[in-house]
Amino acid sequence: FYLHSEEEAAPYNQEPGTFTPWESIPPDTDLLFYEGLHGGVVTDKINAARHVDTLVGVAPIVNLEWIQKIHRDCKERGYSAEAVTDTILRRMYDYVHYITPQFSRTHINFQRVPTVDTSNPFIAREIPTPDESFVVIRFRDPRSADFPYLLRMLHDSFMSRPNTIVAPAGKMGFAMEVILAPIIERLMENRRKTRRA
Repeated sequence: FYLHSEEEAAPYNQEPGTFTPWESIPPDTDLLFYEGLHGGVVTDKINAARHVDTLVGVAPIVNLEWIQKIHRDCKERGYSAEAVTDTILRRMYDYVHYITPQFSRTHINFQRVPTVDTSNPFIAREIPTPDESFVVIRFRDPRSADFPYLLRMLHDSFMSRPNTIVAPAGKMGFAMEVILAPIIERLMENRRKTRRA
């Protein structure tokens, strides 16, 4: 994984801004969970998305993402707001061409949307809380979701499109549990069947 700071890098005897070495995955591995920015990346040389059984996107709207980045990098990594803004601008090409297209390939997206003004993320004093936000959950294939069940389970949720449910962001963790647990169970059952065959 990517080592952001001296503290993260120290156990690996590496410099911040570097990646830990690759490790082989044992052949009898049942499940690989990958969390990161590039699980669905596709370029002219790489197609990570083709290796994924279930691709799940989790992202706030862009202004909230920038507010969170500015606050985190200033508070936890000691950068100035100007330095973080420069980083955002420097990475814009990659963001547009490599990061955001992945969300068009996902099977399910969870996107946090604030209900407070985030129109200028570069002067925001606070990160909007989950209580000040909704989570928009989009399914690529609406037939893959039991929307009546989800509406019952996620109190105060509603449908905004035939493939999209909106819930209070404070319920995002629970929504992920309710939606992803059956998917993981199916993956594991398929793995068991494959092993028996």
